[in-house]
Amino acid sequence: MTTLTTVDADRAAALSAADASGRVDEAFLGRFDEQFPRLHGLFTRLYGERPDGQEQLAQIVTLASASWNARPLDLRVRGSRHAEDPDWFQSERMLGGVCYVDRYAGNLAGIREQIPYFRELGLSYLHLMPLFDAPEGPNDGGYAVSSYRRVNPSLGSMAQLADLAAELRLAGISLVLDFIFNHTSDEHEWARKAYAGDPEFEDFYLIFPDRTMPDAYEETTREIFPEDHPGSFVQLEDGRWVWATFHSYQWDLNYANPAVFRAMAGEMLFLANQGVEVLRMDAVAFIWKRLGTPCESLPEAHLLLQAFNALLAMAAPGTLFKSEAIVHPDEVLTYVSPGECQLSYNPLQMALTWEALATRDARLLQQALERRHDLPPHTAWVNYVRSHDDIGWTFADEDAAELGIDGYAHRRFLNDFYVGRHEGTFARGVPFQENPRTGDARVAGTTASLAGVEAGDPGGEDRVVLAHAIALSTGGIPLLYLGDEVAQLNDYTYTDDPDRRSDSRWVHRGNRPRDRYAERLTADTAAGRVHRRLTKLISARAGAAEFAGNALVGFRTPDPAVLGYQRPGEGTVVLVLANVGDEQSLIDPLTLSGFDRMAHDLVLGVDVDLDEGLALPPHGFVWLRVRPL
Repeated sequence: MTTLTTVDADRAAALSAADASGRVDEAFLGRFDEQFPRLHGLFTRLYGERPDGQEQLAQIVTLASASWNARPLDLRVRGSRHAEDPDWFQSERMLGGVCYVDRYAGNLAGIREQIPYFRELGLSYLHLMPLFDAPEGPNDGGYAVSSYRRVNPSLGSMAQLADLAAELRLAGISLVLDFIFNHTSDEHEWARKAYAGDPEFEDFYLIFPDRTMPDAYEETTREIFPEDHPGSFVQLEDGRWVWATFHSYQWDLNYANPAVFRAMAGEMLFLANQGVEVLRMDAVAFIWKRLGTPCESLPEAHLLLQAFNALLAMAAPGTLFKSEAIVHPDEVLTYVSPGECQLSYNPLQMALTWEALATRDARLLQQALERRHDLPPHTAWVNYVRSHDDIGWTFADEDAAELGIDGYAHRRFLNDFYVGRHEGTFARGVPFQENPRTGDARVAGTTASLAGVEAGDPGGEDRVVLAHAIALSTGGIPLLYLGDEVAQLNDYTYTDDPDRRSDSRWVHRGNRPRDRYAERLTADTAAGRVHRRLTKLISARAGAAEFAGNALVGFRTPDPAVLGYQRPGEGTVVLVLANVGDEQSLIDPLTLSGFDRMAHDLVLGVDVDLDEGLALPPHGFVWLRVRPL
C-alpha cells in the first residue's frame, strides 16, 4: 500500500491497474489525461496522508475505465454532445416534472404509459423520486437505500429502468434520479457487514463504542429530525452508537475513508450507464464530518463533489449534478459551478414566493432576485413552487432585517399562517418536524391546498398560477410537481398508514388524482382551469427566447406588492410584473417610461400601450416583450 505521491507517478500506477483489468479505450484515455490532474489534486487534499491513497485512486480509475467500456453507444454519443454544449439545459423549452413512481403511475410500466402525456405537457426532464430497494415500513420515502443497483421490486427492475430511460430519451426527456450519497439504510449490505465487524466495511460508517465521541460531536451539530431522535447519533442493539443525521435507520457514510468514495463512485457510474442524465445529489451539506464544527457545508464537502464531477467527466461525460442544499442562501451558491454541481434547487426563491403570498408583500422576494439570483456561466437554477419535501423558511435574517423584519418572529408567523393557525389564513398546510423546545417547524402541503383552493378562497387558483408563473419566468429549469398542474389537494389518508402517519410530508404525496386529470380539459372545474392556464404559460415560455438562460435584472415599482424583473434578450426584454396582493395594483406610465410605448403580452397574445399604464388584478401578472429605450 502506498500513499499518494506525484501526479505522474500516481497516473502511471492508475493506468497500470486499469490496463491489468481490461482495455483502456482511446477516447477514455483522452478524457483521463484531461481530468486526472484535477482528480489527483482533489484526492491529495482529501486523502493525501492515507496509506491506501494511491491504491484507492488506482481502483477508482479502473472502475471509470471499465464503466466507459460498458457504456452504451447512444449514451456515449448523447453525453459527448452535451459535454460539448455546456448550456444545453439552458433552453427556454426546458421543463421539469417530478413524481413518485408508485404514487403517480403504480410502477415503471405505468410511467412508460404516461410518456405521451409528458410530451403533451412539454417535459424535457423527468425526476423520478427514490425507486431503489429500501426497507419495508418506514424508509423516508425511499431515501433509505438498501441497494443502488436494485429497483424496488414493487416498481419493476433495473432492466425496466434502463429501457424507460431509453424511451424517455427518444421522447426528448432526460431521466433524473436521486443519488443518496450521505447515507444508506441500516439494511444495506455495507451496513450489515460494518455492524458485524467485517474489517473491509467497519470504517464505512461512524460507529463508536460509547457516548464519548458522540457527545463531543453533538456539542456543535444540530438536530435535523427531532421527532425521530435527539442529536446526530442513535444507539444500536449491541450498545454502540452510529451517526444518523436524519432517521435512525439512515446511517451516514464515512467519507474520510477513501474506500467509501471508491464504493460510491462505482454506484454512481453504474447509474449513469443505465441512462440517468442528471443525478440529484442529496443532502450535499452533510457529507463530511469534522469534530468541533457543525459538520455542515465543510470545505471537504465541496472537494468530494468536485472529485465525483471529475470522475464522471472521464467515464460519463455530459452527466449533470443537481445540488440539494437547504442551507443559508450564501452557502447554497457555493455548491454551484461547472466543476461541482451544474444545477441547483433554488430554495430561497421557493420559500420567498410563499412568504410573499402570505404577507402580500413582494419586497423580500424582490431583494432575493436582485441580490442572490446570479450564477456562474454554464449553470442554472431549478426553480420550483413545491417539492416532495417540506417548506423551510431559508431566507437570510440579515436580508430580512434590512426591511425591518425579525427573522425568528417572521418564521413563526409563516409557520402559523400556512398550517391554518393565523386568523384569516387561506392555507391548509400541516406542520412537519415541529420542535416545541426551539419553536422550529416546517410546512407540508400541496400547492393548491397551501394557496387557498382547498379552503375555497376566491384567490386560490390565481395564487397557484401566479406562483408557477414566477417559477417559469425567472430562469433555469422550472420544475412541476406532477399533480399540481391539475390543482391536486392534500391527502389526509396518510394518517391511516402506520408506516407514514409520523411523516406529515405524505399529505402532499398523494396518489395521482385520476379524477382531476380526467377533468383537465373541462373548463368549469378547478383542475381544468388551472391546467389550461398553466399549459398556456408553458407554451408562451417555450416561444420566448428571452426566457433561456439565467440572466435577470430587477425592475421596481412603487407598489411593494408588485414583484418586477426583466429577462433580457437580443434587442428586447421580457418584463415580468406580478401582484402578490389582494388588491388591484395600478402601474403608472412614468414607471414604464424606459420602454417603447408598445409592448406585447406573451400570455394573452395582444399588444399593450404602456402610455396608458397597467392594471394588475389581485394575484395577476404580465409577461411583456418590450424594447428598452
